[in-house]
Amino acid sequence: MTGNGTSVLTTLYRPVGQRELDLIAAADYRAFPPRLSWQPIFYPVTNEEYAVQIARDWNTKDAENGSVGYVTRFSLPTEYLARFPVQKVGGREHTELWVPAEELEEFNRQIVGRIEVIHEFRPD
Repeated sequence: MTGNGTSVLTTLYRPVGQRELDLIAAADYRAFPPRLSWQPIFYPVTNEEYAVQIARDWNTKDAENGSVGYVTRFSLPTEYLARFPVQKVGGREHTELWVPAEELEEFNRQIVGRIEVIHEFRPD
């Protein structure tokens, strides 16, 4: 906690396609949709550069998901996020948190404010 009684927040990012963005919008930009049965984790990324890379280079090639990539930004209390160790999954900037699917509902409750769309990518 800071001196004024507010939590210290950490900003995270999530690259999404059109289907996931539609579900986020349906939740008034306050929650991410539940994982599908074959998705055991929810993985927000820790930096904008990595989120842009995924949205631009991968999501725009996914025709089933609208061939569009968005980068979302959102914040949660740093103290809460400490339960999810940072996972390095590639290069130096390829870092993400692994949130078990069964914990996503609580994760969503911890989001402070709304989920923002900060980038949009379409195929060339």
